[in-house]
Amino acid sequence: MDTSELEKAISDSLREFHRRRLQAAQKLKILLLIKRKNPYLYRSLGYEVAAKLMEALLESHLKESDETIFGDTFFEPLALLASGGRPAGAAGVDIIKEMEHKTLVIAVKSGPNVFNASQKRRQNTEFNALRSRLQKTQKAFDPLLGHGYGRFIQGPSDSKNYRDSSGQAFWEEITGDADFYLKLIRLMKDEPLKYKEEFDREWGAIINRLTLEFATQFCLPDGHIAWERLVEFVSAKTPPKVARTKRPRKKNS
Repeated sequence: MDTSELEKAISDSLREFHRRRLQAAQKLKILLLIKRKNPYLYRSLGYEVAAKLMEALLESHLKESDETIFGDTFFEPLALLASGGRPAGAAGVDIIKEMEHKTLVIAVKSGPNVFNASQKRRQNTEFNALRSRLQKTQKAFDPLLGHGYGRFIQGPSDSKNYRDSSGQAFWEEITGDADFYLKLIRLMKDEPLKYKEEFDREWGAIINRLTLEFATQFCLPDGHIAWERLVEFVSAKTPPKVARTKRPRKKNS
């Protein structure tokens, strides 16, 4: 693959990753952020300042969401471009690459986190659905779960009908280039620093907004965090009613 073409594709993917990351953080609502977190943990860590609690919750949320966004905006489009395949247009499968004696079908994931049993069954079902569609090609059907990083390599087994390939092995298989996995990091150059500066400028505003929303719902009149109310919202069979914060509409100029 031409280096300049790859460098541009990496730049475009990084731009989209950071755009979606910032957009998701800006749209995040306080109730959605809180209801999936462990209030006992944060209370045990001694958080008493609402702004610091919001920063910790947001950082935790970003760590969880970044991996998914990065897989969708970076690994998946680059794997499609570099492989020379075409979009699969099927649920749970990303790429179809026609080869001389087989059809390689690829689902791209960010990292080699081991699927649980239900996720394996779903991936099996998604590959089988595509297999049925492609039967008329009369080629061998080769389903692959490809991971952008890692060393996990495994063939089909009793619990899954596909093989796994990660990191260097995955990228080399779909590109024929043993150094492709290194080129992905090398050709980022200084591009990420530009987006980090942009995100850092918005970080304070996001924390301020979340803190204001949190204080309205989960702080006592004296300013202390209402931990019991927070636990009730997360865990009670009948959670307390809380008002959904409405953002002011922009006035027409």
